[in-house]
Amino acid sequence: MSRQDYMNTSVQEPPLDYSFRSIHVIQDLISEEPRPGLRPLRHSKSGKPLTQSLRLNNNVLHELRDFKQVLSQLLEHPENLAWIDLSFNDLTSIDPVLTTLFNLSVLYLHGNSIQRLGEVNKLAILPRLRSLTLHGNPIEEEKGYRQYVLCTLPRITTFDFSGITKADRTTAEVWKRMNIKPKKVRIKQDEL
Repeated sequence: MSRQDYMNTSVQEPPLDYSFRSIHVIQDLISEEPRPGLRPLRHSKSGKPLTQSLRLNNNVLHELRDFKQVLSQLLEHPENLAWIDLSFNDLTSIDPVLTTLFNLSVLYLHGNSIQRLGEVNKLAILPRLRSLTLHGNPIEEEKGYRQYVLCTLPRITTFDFSGITKADRTTAEVWKRMNIKPKKVRIKQDEL
């Protein structure tokens, strides 16, 4: 199968599903059997699934150590991963490994233990991210939670399973002007 054929078909493939498996560490995915879906996954000649979606929700993951290495053992084209569900785990931060998945367009992180609103900044580097969930994390209680996320990630179109409207964007921009101090540009003394 050519890379182009893969890109055209794998989006419609069902996710590789490791949800509800009581997984504590990412390395456990290698020995764990994925859940069967309604539709069977297609596999490459090497036996790896041809999918761009991964379900890891409802487990007990605290971190994503060795995520890239495990993905390369599980998926034929891990670099094309576009959809990840990490909801309802015990993640306390947004692991930097997620920022290396440049084709990621959907990321579910709701129902975790993420406490710092600044963690969202890490995701700004993802050019294709369009849908994000963070509700059910302690950061949801932060003042300006929704506005902060919308200002930090202006390309997303859905946040916490809710479409983003023009009014949302306007509110976020006003909030940003009132709450986020612009970075000061330092002029060196010898440039004056």
